[in-house]
Amino acid sequence: MESKKSYCTAVKTGVLSKLHKTYHDTEYGFKAESDNAFFGRLILEINQAGLSWNTIINKKESIRNAYVDFDISKIATFTEKDIESLLRNPGIIRMRAKIEAIVYNAKQVLIFQKKNGSFENWLDQNHPLSEKEWVKLFKKNFKFTGKEITKEFLISNGYIEGAHKKNCPIYPKTIAAQPMWAIYNT
Repeated sequence: MESKKSYCTAVKTGVLSKLHKTYHDTEYGFKAESDNAFFGRLILEINQAGLSWNTIINKKESIRNAYVDFDISKIATFTEKDIESLLRNPGIIRMRAKIEAIVYNAKQVLIFQKKNGSFENWLDQNHPLSEKEWVKLFKKNFKFTGKEITKEFLISNGYIEGAHKKNCPIYPKTIAAQPMWAIYNT
């Protein structure tokens, strides 16, 4: 039987790398602090499709550097030449469909920022939705955002439950960090 203050299973059993444990303890389930940080998490989720999360965590800084610190406005201006350069970068996931989707999605986020003030506002204005409704909304507005990518993006930012088991010591911290609307509307 797990103790009341145990970590989520993967952390407790030592399956995760130090980088992954840090992500688990400080980011996963906590709302991102800026639009670029939100978009960075979407970039990571898109890159993770079909791969292990440890692969992405281990490449996170290379991905951040390749995508100019997740700067939405800069990514939105990437040209074919930039995409070709990314395809040659061994530090990232080099799949054309993912890279092109990230550039397209950056352009979409710029539209949301213009209409709603920020990407975060767009997310907040659509909350609460069921997981199925979120997936439909993301598929309508973004590329390369299927069910799992959308779900994990939302979990990672605290829009839907699932980041931590209730007996994980990080769980109450994620709940405490959520705005009141999130607690009452999940």
